[in-house]
Amino acid sequence: MSFTWKGVFPALTTKFTQQDELDLPLFNKNLQAQIAAGVNGIILGGTLGEASVLTNKEKETLVKFAIEKAGGKVAVILNIAEGSTNAALQAASNAKKWGAAGLMLLPPMRYKSDHRETVTYFQTIASSTDLPIMIYNNPVDYKIEVTLEMFADLVPYKNINAVKESTREISNVTKMLNAFGDRFKILCGVDTLAMEELVMGAHGWVAGLVCAFPAETVAIYKLVKAKRYDEALKIYRWFMPLLELDLHSKLVQYIKLAEAKTGIGSEQVRAPRLALIGEERERVLKIIETGIASKPILPDYLSIEL
Repeated sequence: MSFTWKGVFPALTTKFTQQDELDLPLFNKNLQAQIAAGVNGIILGGTLGEASVLTNKEKETLVKFAIEKAGGKVAVILNIAEGSTNAALQAASNAKKWGAAGLMLLPPMRYKSDHRETVTYFQTIASSTDLPIMIYNNPVDYKIEVTLEMFADLVPYKNINAVKESTREISNVTKMLNAFGDRFKILCGVDTLAMEELVMGAHGWVAGLVCAFPAETVAIYKLVKAKRYDEALKIYRWFMPLLELDLHSKLVQYIKLAEAKTGIGSEQVRAPRLALIGEERERVLKIIETGIASKPILPDYLSIEL
């Protein structure tokens, strides 16, 4: 399906049963909650999706299942995070074969490639597919910054048309817009900077806590884009303690606990991750339960025309 890199794109978690198998009914429950809340697409196989511990067969099952259950209402995007160009090329081919609408693409994993190597990696994958590609720019976690100079080298590759902006530098939104205009759509990839980047001109939000709080996330996006800043800010300030759970190395466990408490997920993770216990679980649970107990009343954000 065709789509535009605008709006809210949840980086969905992968649901597991207690027997460590894919929990497709629970995955669908969360997916339907996202669609009902008004998201624009979903991303599978990211960090939150525990992609590093999924088999190719499980990825195929998730993509095909999500496409079936989404019923054309939202785009299904597959993340590619590979250590070799050949593996990334195979992943891109698989995504096309399975029916994905687009790709989110990280720089090479486990090797700190330089400018030429990083650009060649992106160009090679883009040349192999006609799927739309969003580059994931996260030097904090993945040690490679996709610079303005690199993006300049990627301009001729028309299917590279978006960036997940996770540098933690809000000014990068302005720098990208100044350098390239509307050539690359910009989606904020850091929950705690989302409103700020949307105000500065970002076109969308690749979100994490949306997995547990879809309506609140989409409401912020739509209110900001409608320039109803005071209403958006009230929700965003309430949301901030929860959004900070996205910044921790255990973001998967933290967000899955939040999903469980909002009734659209479970705490089941796949080893080597372990479910939270003890003081850590109680501390995170308090943040989640405080947020749930004080949820703001949302305006009729779904009726906002952008």
